[in-house]
Amino acid sequence: MESRAGVAATPGALPYYVALSQLLGLTVVAMTGAWLGLYRGGIAWEGALQFNVHPLCMVIGLIFLQGDALLVYRVFRNEAKRTTKVLHGLLHVLALIIALVGLVAVFNYHRQKGYSDLYSLHSWCGILVFVLYFVQWLVGFSFFLFPGASFSLRSRYRPQHVFFGATIFVLSVGTALLGLKEALLFKLGAKYSTFEAEGVLANVLGLLLASFGVTVLYILTRADWKRPPQAEEQALSMDFKTLTEGDSPSSQ
Repeated sequence: MESRAGVAATPGALPYYVALSQLLGLTVVAMTGAWLGLYRGGIAWEGALQFNVHPLCMVIGLIFLQGDALLVYRVFRNEAKRTTKVLHGLLHVLALIIALVGLVAVFNYHRQKGYSDLYSLHSWCGILVFVLYFVQWLVGFSFFLFPGASFSLRSRYRPQHVFFGATIFVLSVGTALLGLKEALLFKLGAKYSTFEAEGVLANVLGLLLASFGVTVLYILTRADWKRPPQAEEQALSMDFKTLTEGDSPSSQ
């Protein structure tokens, strides 16, 4: 449905779900910081507190910012497609940089303490998610932002890009939940079953993480909430096909 000015109307419920996602995401980031400050001593780049940089960076980067990057095409429905693409890509870059800082922090901490690396399921999933996330961004940049990819090639790859973007986000949330549980078991051990205050707070944090993930996925999977193609975008796409592949509107 479009307005009289030719601008696509925003579905009535969409802004409320987007607002809910942001409330949940910001609450997750704030609660992660509170958990680390109240029960883990805070955050520092040097010494024993360097480990705490890892969960905070991963939550900010691979959960909150990645989720927001996925929502860009739902939120900015009438802005120029090129602008939306750039914002989508920049949010992913920022998430990738912050996640890299988190990885460096945990590896430095392990080296200082003499701990083994990459032995747990959480660490395996974490490395897998980071590598997939980097590859997804690199391929997406090559296809959609870097000039040269043909229209038909972009069209064929777009469904895979969308699928793997959502899949990596789900894996990120799952990996964060694994890491949260691992951190609790390492510190609390048998006390975890006695409803220690830290355990209760972390459990609530886990539920909020899952809720944020579910809300983002719900917004993404509502077909009627997708960003509608604008008339000028369709014209440019057809011109691009004509110039690069010899297609014309009459040939479709």
